[in-house]
Amino acid sequence: MLRMAQPQILKYRLIMKDRIKVIVVDDHPVVLQGFVYMLQDLDDLELMNKFMDASTALDFVRHNEVDVVLLDINLPDMNGIEACREITAMHGSTLVIAISNINEPSIIQRMLDSGASGYLLKNCSSEEVISCINDVMMGEPGLSSDIRKIMEGYRKGEIPIVTKREQQVLAMLARGLSSTEIGEEIFISPLTVESHRRNLLQKFKVTNVAALVYRASELKFI
Repeated sequence: MLRMAQPQILKYRLIMKDRIKVIVVDDHPVVLQGFVYMLQDLDDLELMNKFMDASTALDFVRHNEVDVVLLDINLPDMNGIEACREITAMHGSTLVIAISNINEPSIIQRMLDSGASGYLLKNCSSEEVISCINDVMMGEPGLSSDIRKIMEGYRKGEIPIVTKREQQVLAMLARGLSSTEIGEEIFISPLTVESHRRNLLQKFKVTNVAALVYRASELKFI
């Protein structure tokens, strides 16, 4: 089955004349072994190591040249966003592909905003894993087909794109804080808070804060 995806990997190799060096980080032994099984026998890919926690993986990346890190976004010692930022800060050439069972657009976007080059669901096929590794090595986003569909809807406005500041304001509105109280907490003026509130109402296509909080909760923003 993996042989079908070999030409995808070769596309990278023809340019770089080198094997793609990969590590896998996941705290679930069955998932970890599944990725190892997918990748260990590919001629154009070197599976350098596997890890069950972020700290040992980060130490390995620090001392070795790694092309791609397949990174679980929920590790026991560090969340994926933190780990992704550390990896990309260490070596700008090391690419991170997040792996997860979570398909919530806001979480996917946060990982991409944190420097991840791709995002895969753990139940995706071996062909999709290899294709995504190839994509990120070619400078393209590495997204499994399910994630690509979700993010296309997200970017078309079916699911709103919310800035970090709007996310803060949204969380505080959900707590029932007034514009003045929110402004005091995050050091902006009440008028600026009101501007964020109006933008949020427009983005979520609702007319009041109660409906905003309900819709944002439905979409897992809060």
